[in-house]
Amino acid sequence: MTMYSVGQQRLYHQQIARPRLDTPQAVVGWLGVLQGQDYPGAKWSIGLRLPGSTDAGIEQAIADRQIVRTWVMRGTLHLVAAQDVRWMMDLIGPRILAQMARRYRQLDIDEASVTRSHDVLLKALAGGQQLTRRALFPILEDNGISTAGQRGIHLLQQASLAGLLVQTTVKNNNPLFMRVDDMLPDAKTIPRDAALAELARRYFTSRGPATLKDFAWWTGMLMTDVRAGLEAVKDTLVEAVIDGTSYWLSPDSVPASASPTAYAPPGFDEYLLGYKDRDAVLDPQHVFKVVPGKNGIFFPTMVVDGRVVGVWKRTFKKGKVIVTTAPFDPLGEPEMAAFATAVQRYGDFMGMPVVLESA
Repeated sequence: MTMYSVGQQRLYHQQIARPRLDTPQAVVGWLGVLQGQDYPGAKWSIGLRLPGSTDAGIEQAIADRQIVRTWVMRGTLHLVAAQDVRWMMDLIGPRILAQMARRYRQLDIDEASVTRSHDVLLKALAGGQQLTRRALFPILEDNGISTAGQRGIHLLQQASLAGLLVQTTVKNNNPLFMRVDDMLPDAKTIPRDAALAELARRYFTSRGPATLKDFAWWTGMLMTDVRAGLEAVKDTLVEAVIDGTSYWLSPDSVPASASPTAYAPPGFDEYLLGYKDRDAVLDPQHVFKVVPGKNGIFFPTMVVDGRVVGVWKRTFKKGKVIVTTAPFDPLGEPEMAAFATAVQRYGDFMGMPVVLESA
């Protein structure tokens, strides 16, 4: 295996090339978690891996609680298959809560505040109730718990990291919250060692070829833990050494693909964000074009033959979606034709005609 082929391998194992799953829940479960802070983009990340799906269909899967949204890897919002949320939060939550302790102290969120907020939130959401963040803040205030500044969102985050709450659908950037115990009775718990092994298995089979450092970055966990997870499953994986670095991946072989193949991932897609080292698919000289500032915003990318070759953006106007492309270097007609097909898939997903323009 060469560094050039890493991108092709990842496209296949991430279910972007030759996708082999048939439900939104199966896609999210295969990936373990899927970056979710950009809610519309997260839905397209699923659609990208599920031919024939629609934005409305993915929204319904979330409304039906097959998929939920919560703070998990690195304390960032992700989509998680409903049956996985409890064991993942049991494994990841304590680590993130420890990392957040200083911020909580800055916000004067002490143990008493946490205990009171848990009681209030669980009571407000009892009986299967789902309430928005905007509705929960006044309830906290009415019970003497300040939500001023960043306190409100951090109290909701804390309760979520503690495994008590998750989010469902999002309306106008205002997510609905619900209780895990009431709404996700099938969410399972597993012993910690088994959870580490399962997380490692999902990561390397769905994102390989990837390194141990990639896995550590993705989870935000201690190197001791991620090393133990890999050790538990490495006999089921293949090791490939490139330039002296070990990459781990599923033994499932990657079928040959005709060139060019093109895809249009959204801005925070796991194809790029699932790794600490992204050089295998993105030339370092172009990183600033994908991540233009220091605010953590990732633009949607143009991917051709496994390489990120440009960025794109979409604008909705009069019942159609206008997609504007900005390749890093001029692309040939076959590459642009392949990308036009990829963008048409996005239009079909949104149920809108597509107009393709150059920046």
